[in-house]
Amino acid sequence: MRRLLVLLLGLALLGGVAYTVWHRQPEFVQRIRYPLRYEAVVRGHAKNYDLDPSLLAAVIYTESRFNANARSQAGAIGLMQLLPDTAQGIAVRTGGNKFVVSDLYVPELNVRYGAWYLRHLLDRYGDERTALAAYHAGQGNVDEWRKEGVGIQFPETRSYVDNVEQVKAIYAETYAKELGLR
Repeated sequence: MRRLLVLLLGLALLGGVAYTVWHRQPEFVQRIRYPLRYEAVVRGHAKNYDLDPSLLAAVIYTESRFNANARSQAGAIGLMQLLPDTAQGIAVRTGGNKFVVSDLYVPELNVRYGAWYLRHLLDRYGDERTALAAYHAGQGNVDEWRKEGVGIQFPETRSYVDNVEQVKAIYAETYAKELGLR
């Protein structure tokens, strides 16, 4: 029994070391694994919408890996993977009246709409994790979960929120200067 306990403790320690090595890699490795593109656009819209720029960068990375031409099977488009109907509603609310779907492939417009939407969700729900859940699963689902007094009910949404939070910490540490954090 004692040998089994020692073996289990050893495996736990080894797992902890492996986790640390994997997640605390040298900065140049983090920059390869987690690229940052469109820094000026991210910084500008983060400032304009009072968002943490590392959060905005993390959402973009998680949604599209900074691929401005990304398109999901569900029809979400661009850096922040916005659905055309959502983006059209944002365009109208922010004073636009000539929205076309191809606008979503323009990094500046896509991030502007996405940053506005993220600020809207943060204001509506009051906390980052719930806002991220709504960004991923939709406001209707989050409203239903809150009404029922339960947490995030979709495993993929829980994973999404956790991933964005992890990537946010990496961007804050790795790209502090580029994101205007120091």
